[in-house]
Amino acid sequence: MSLHLLNSNGPDSLPEGLPPPGRPDNNSLAPSRKKNAAGDQGKEGGGGGGKKKKRGREYVPQKRSGGHAVLLTLYRQSQIAGSKGYMFKMELQAEAQLLCDKSFTVPDLGSKYTAWSSVSTLIHKNFVIKTHNPARYSLTEEGLALAERLESVEEDTKDGPEGDREEARSEEEVEECCPGLVDLTASDEEEEEDGIPPAGRPACVAQQRSEVDGMGFSGKPQNSQATSRKPNAGCLLPGAYEVILCVDFIETTGGSNHHKDELVKELQRNGVNFDVRKLNVGDFLWVAREKVAPVPGQLRAPTGRELVLDYIIERKRMDDLCGSIIDGRFREQKFRLKRCGLRRPCYLVEECGSAASHLSLPETTLQQAIVNTQVVDGFFVKRVQDVRESAAYLTVMTRYLIKLYQNCTLICRSRELEGDGGSDEEERGTPSCSLISFAEFNHGAVKNKCQTVREVFARQLMQVSGLSGDKAAAILEQYSTPHSLLAAYERCASEAQKEKLLSSIRHGTLKRNLGPALSRTVYQLYCTQGALS
Repeated sequence: MSLHLLNSNGPDSLPEGLPPPGRPDNNSLAPSRKKNAAGDQGKEGGGGGGKKKKRGREYVPQKRSGGHAVLLTLYRQSQIAGSKGYMFKMELQAEAQLLCDKSFTVPDLGSKYTAWSSVSTLIHKNFVIKTHNPARYSLTEEGLALAERLESVEEDTKDGPEGDREEARSEEEVEECCPGLVDLTASDEEEEEDGIPPAGRPACVAQQRSEVDGMGFSGKPQNSQATSRKPNAGCLLPGAYEVILCVDFIETTGGSNHHKDELVKELQRNGVNFDVRKLNVGDFLWVAREKVAPVPGQLRAPTGRELVLDYIIERKRMDDLCGSIIDGRFREQKFRLKRCGLRRPCYLVEECGSAASHLSLPETTLQQAIVNTQVVDGFFVKRVQDVRESAAYLTVMTRYLIKLYQNCTLICRSRELEGDGGSDEEERGTPSCSLISFAEFNHGAVKNKCQTVREVFARQLMQVSGLSGDKAAAILEQYSTPHSLLAAYERCASEAQKEKLLSSIRHGTLKRNLGPALSRTVYQLYCTQGALS
């Protein structure tokens, strides 16, 4: 009781847990130590001070910490008209980064934790709920109530030269509107730079922080600095990024020959700016990486945004092509390349010299597979003689894309919100400036992730001989699940009508009919009782 009185004596009172001026730290706990047994019982019930009282209070994250930024971001997104009610991890990290001093992706030096680590605390305390795969994050009722209180404090906070007093006043307002709240996220690692609070930082520093990992999902502006940056939020302006070739690590490691080492050496010899990383689909692609200046006082420069250009290459040696055709990987790879979200997939076919005479398939079969890939599946196919020509082609492509995108303003789009369809820019022959982030691209291309019924249905259809990806996609446009297809068969009056149900479905660029033979095969597959003969 006495502690509450000490902390509410006028405007000069201090936050709970801090000693009055001139008194040592350990004296602030003296009254609680002198309490009798009855006083100790009151302390356990929440009336005393010390650690037990902290555990009994409600949780509130520190301002500009990871938890604070996540709560505000989810709340602001939920207030947007037509909001979907949740956010994916990538867009949540990108938007919350503008409200947080620590990085959501890169840990501080000497630590393994990032700002994203606070999300587990929010989930554990039932402020945030995580559902689905890929993960969707949304506020619970308790989280919504806490976020509303934090947002009301944010709206009352003003920018100006009196930043220290404004921030102190906002902390008092949190204490007033949220009685009993205690900050459980404070640490020595989260000190302010050079003693300057966020509201009083120079505009250039605030802009650098706001540009880190921003992906263009706009919420309410926090202050005038954020408002002034909003027109360029999520954009990469010309000159603010560099084009980099990304090489899958499989292309540089493993194997018993020297071809992989030779590819890297050739790229280095040609002066190509490339980066080796894990690609879940494809062997080579290009990203536009944001140029980020180092922040004074930080050892590492902030991580720049990366947007994937619409060009991806799958490299195939003739012996690898033969093996992938035999085990079925070839069809699956083409299907995944079409679904990866990039509009210009390409096959780089490399001859294997004298080894071609010892392959398991005849050369005519391999040549036919290459022609089908180009003509039927619609991929661009580039044929080269050896690894040196492959490196030369990658070098030429890199320089071409640097010139192609040099005057473009790039905008980040989301596959979940906008889909993978082509754009008007692509039809006019100009490069598309609406690109997906590398993190979202690579996450969406995971091979063994959970699949929808539609995706599993498509894979089933493609197991039928002669039923390509285009034909499967045409069937899915009218019958998206096996249930809808079986229901259509039930509505047919006769057996002949069922067999011809899919024959008139048009597919591909030439809009050819699927044909009665495939239609009958699919009908037999899904409607025949017992084993197929």
